[in-house]
Amino acid sequence: MPATPAWPPKSLPRLFVAAALTEGAVVDLDGRQANYLGNVLRLGVGGQVLLFDGASGEWLASVAETGRKRMKLRVARRTRPVEAVPDLWLAFAPVKRSQVDWLVEKATELGVARLLPVITRRTVVERVRGERLASIAVEAAEQCGRTLVPEIAEPVGLDALLSARDPGRTLYFADETGGESLGTAFAPGPALILTGPEGGFTPEERAAIRAAPGVRPVSLGPRILRAETAALAGVAAWMTLAGDWR
Repeated sequence: MPATPAWPPKSLPRLFVAAALTEGAVVDLDGRQANYLGNVLRLGVGGQVLLFDGASGEWLASVAETGRKRMKLRVARRTRPVEAVPDLWLAFAPVKRSQVDWLVEKATELGVARLLPVITRRTVVERVRGERLASIAVEAAEQCGRTLVPEIAEPVGLDALLSARDPGRTLYFADETGGESLGTAFAPGPALILTGPEGGFTPEERAAIRAAPGVRPVSLGPRILRAETAALAGVAAWMTLAGDWR
């Protein structure tokens, strides 16, 4: 006897929408999303899609109306609740555009809740395009099955990050000069991982970070890692310890 296929099938397209989703709601798609479903995927009336709004989980919807540059979807039912994910933020010093794009995409896939670009003395990137990074995070969430989209914070200086942070959120400082293993330093609860720029933190910055309350300097292994690799290695290791991969 053949197995009953899962429903809705995982092959359905997934879209993030800003509108709040509830059973029976009608969602008006903008031109870009309507073009994607109607002209790229060739979905017509009755075609099905999965939607999520970053707050209420994932929903099955069907195409109710189509037009040249518009589309209406009617929400049928919720297929999954909001994901349960450990409360992890990632603070990183921006590097080159392609590397930051990749970092945001992969951090989203790994389950990070918030991304904070931090400007340090050795940061060489002068501008961080928040809207572009937010778009990358949305696309990554659509593709990897997340029901939440990480927040992209405005860039801040290192001093501002340290003075404004909540000491109750453990700060794991990826210190290239050494520290405890993350497995030894790990503590349950909200967390913030801080990684530096190409060339690392200055001695003065390193001293300021280590002096901040609730900071745990950690090592990410015996090898020298690129800035974006260090950030994702720290996230993956922390998520494993927090039980997200069980």
